[in-house]
Amino acid sequence: MAEERLNSKVYIPVIWVASVAVPVVVGVLMTPGLLPPIRLGFDPYILPKLNAVINSMVSVLLITGIVLIKQKKKEAHKASMLSAFILSAIFLVSYVLYHMSVGHTVYCEDGIVPKPVYLIILLTHILLSVTIIPLASFTIYRALNETYDKHMKLARITFPLWLYVSVTGVLVYWFMSPCH
Repeated sequence: MAEERLNSKVYIPVIWVASVAVPVVVGVLMTPGLLPPIRLGFDPYILPKLNAVINSMVSVLLITGIVLIKQKKKEAHKASMLSAFILSAIFLVSYVLYHMSVGHTVYCEDGIVPKPVYLIILLTHILLSVTIIPLASFTIYRALNETYDKHMKLARITFPLWLYVSVTGVLVYWFMSPCH
């Protein structure tokens, strides 16, 4: 019903503002030397492992969501995808807190892959993670707005990129785990 649909004059600008603001704020918060390190009140070195677990859960939820929609289980699909989105937001907060408290993690020679492989995966992970903010947001917006034809078109792009970002997030942790 038209009266139940999300107001595009409100939500679309909010999505675009968030899509630009989040990477800018993250970049500013993580700029070395710009802000003093924060104290979390607990050992921040548990956060990379937590982040890998979160990314693993996001990957499972994304794949589960695709299986569910192919089985025409719309409500379960919706719950799975919204859960993946919420976990991705939690990951982002945890990731920023970690880097604001301990600084940047540099590649170490004890890593399990050669540095060029690590850097290519890390770079593609970071660049695509920025694109996931608007892609996932608009994909979800279109579903909630019941414009399913547009939702499905965008989801075909969003899903593989979001899955790549969540899987490579785990790989980056795994590649660097000997260094912690």
